[in-house]
Amino acid sequence: MVDVILGLQWGDEGKGKIVDYFASQYDIIARFQGGPNAGHTLYVGDKKIVLHQIPSGVFHEQTVNLIGNGVVLDPVTLLKEAEKVAAFGIDLKKNLFISERTHLILPTHRALDKAAELAKGESKIGSTLKGIGPAYMDKTGRNGLRVGDLLHKSFTQQYIKLRLKHQTLLDNFNFNEDISVWEEEFFDAIEFLKSLNIVNGEYFLNNKIGEGKKVLAEGAQGSMLDIDFGTFPFVTSSNTISAGVCNGLGVAPQKIREVIGVSKAYCTRVGGGPFPTELEDETGEKLRKVGNEFGATTGRPRRCGWMDLVALHYACMLNGCTQIVMTKADVLDAFEELQVCTSYQIDGKPTNEIPFQMTHSKIEPVYQSFKGWNTDSSFIKDPADLPAEMKAYVAFLNQSLPCDVTYISNGPGRDQLIKI
Repeated sequence: MVDVILGLQWGDEGKGKIVDYFASQYDIIARFQGGPNAGHTLYVGDKKIVLHQIPSGVFHEQTVNLIGNGVVLDPVTLLKEAEKVAAFGIDLKKNLFISERTHLILPTHRALDKAAELAKGESKIGSTLKGIGPAYMDKTGRNGLRVGDLLHKSFTQQYIKLRLKHQTLLDNFNFNEDISVWEEEFFDAIEFLKSLNIVNGEYFLNNKIGEGKKVLAEGAQGSMLDIDFGTFPFVTSSNTISAGVCNGLGVAPQKIREVIGVSKAYCTRVGGGPFPTELEDETGEKLRKVGNEFGATTGRPRRCGWMDLVALHYACMLNGCTQIVMTKADVLDAFEELQVCTSYQIDGKPTNEIPFQMTHSKIEPVYQSFKGWNTDSSFIKDPADLPAEMKAYVAFLNQSLPCDVTYISNGPGRDQLIKI
């Protein structure tokens, strides 16, 4: 049995906390896609830690954590994360497993990412410059190196061959930055990586499922950044929706049970790309300030806007969501009036569908107003104590979506999650 937790917006929905909250109910937490461009923020006691590649169940000692084959892995970032996690007394050699089919991010992938983004000029997509796109390109181009290759004597030869190919591409970009330090860090980090538990991920996971173990698949980024169904080309390079669990971990569709979607009570986006409900005014700035909307991975200020039900309904449909966790409801405490986008006007015509290419048309959101609760909700534990206005807001969302909001997160702490 496999349950899934993933984002329903443009990422940054607070999935790390939600995975951490549910982790104790599962035997295995498995990341199925993405790379170090993810930033899952957790609070262990009063200490904050941001995980980029290690699954968010790592602080539950009884839980096994798997990095699946759908991930692209940066050994340097992994080593740095491991050192942070070790400071909390966690031994990754005991509870972290890595699929041998997981593709590696090389130093030249990072260089290619930077060179390509610089070449785009004003049309850049807002890449995190972590090498994600070039690594996935090598995967689909059948050139990539995988974790299992590290254990073979031909690895260095394979590395040199791929590096020479990348250098030709970098020369075409006139990219002359010295990456020798990156390479030194890389080769130091792969020695650490080789000391971890490298497994045949699909057999490892299916054998555990066969033993009756419960698996929680953890997604990165968000549904609107899916390579196929997101706001292309302003998307990530992997399938972020629930279908990505099957090819990102090697599990069959009928093994998937619950799909728990995570959505903020409003919307944010980092980087370029369409964002119909974006607020480029004082209200948007207030959302950013109150919500502390700055990227966990990049530190970049997030673009902020009202809830978009057209996009959220679309994401629930694609994922087959069975329930929704609404995060950062407490951020809306500061507002006397709220808006919810219920439909779009595209070139003057009403629609409830996401268009093929959002940048080809002028999209005007149609809003419905709601009275804000304008009171501190962060201390509430009992759903009966939620403000009437928040209950009305959630009831409208439930009426408009194919599944219900079942949890409300009203703060960053582990205990600030209300089951409704």
